[in-house]
Amino acid sequence: MAAYTLSALEADIRSYTEVDSNVLTGAILSRFIENAENRILYDLPMDSDRKMATGNFAVDDNTINNPAGALFVRAVEVFDSTSAVTGNSVFLQKKDVTYLREYVAKLTGKSGGLTGQDVTGQPKYYAMFGGATALTDSTSGGLLLAPTPDTTYAFRIYYNAQPTSLVTSTSGTYLSRYFTTGLLYGCLTEAFGYLKGPMDMLTLYENKYKQEVQKFGGVQIGRRRRDDYTDGTVRIPVNSPSP
Repeated sequence: MAAYTLSALEADIRSYTEVDSNVLTGAILSRFIENAENRILYDLPMDSDRKMATGNFAVDDNTINNPAGALFVRAVEVFDSTSAVTGNSVFLQKKDVTYLREYVAKLTGKSGGLTGQDVTGQPKYYAMFGGATALTDSTSGGLLLAPTPDTTYAFRIYYNAQPTSLVTSTSGTYLSRYFTTGLLYGCLTEAFGYLKGPMDMLTLYENKYKQEVQKFGGVQIGRRRRDDYTDGTVRIPVNSPSP
């Protein structure tokens, strides 16, 4: 199937449902598309959403902001210098905030949390706090560090980001180019649910969506995460007819 633009996908939704733009307006279809995209996002993490942000810690500041649009952090790499080019790196261990509080308390001999306690050095642990997923770096959520940085160490944050919607990028997105059928079936599930039937059509496209997610998942979290040299060629058993 050819890649979708916004207008082409809207036309197909109306064609499959046999409903015109007087009922399925552009605003309503935009909501269907965004809902389908978000469903795919949470059903199937994709390599296209993997991002990396770089920066330097601030001295005596044990927090950093979430990268713009971050849904979740996959790893934090810290260098033993102020440059990611010249320094040696280690990956921080992800812990809960309670673990960091206990860690600092044991080093300082004090209880009561991280505030006002000075345990400095190259960070070893990080924990998530808040729930910021803004399109710009946000102070309402981020990463808590321990120990507190004693210099401006360079760091890299590896994370998955909220992808751009076809509603915004109308000429095409990763999903509309490489997962066209799954996106269409997800939108049709939304559409038939909105139109309150026919229920057999809603069931049909719900099942088609699930089938496409399973196939696309075999690529995204299967074939894309392995290679023939290190993992061997993927072999699919084919049953032979009984003699």
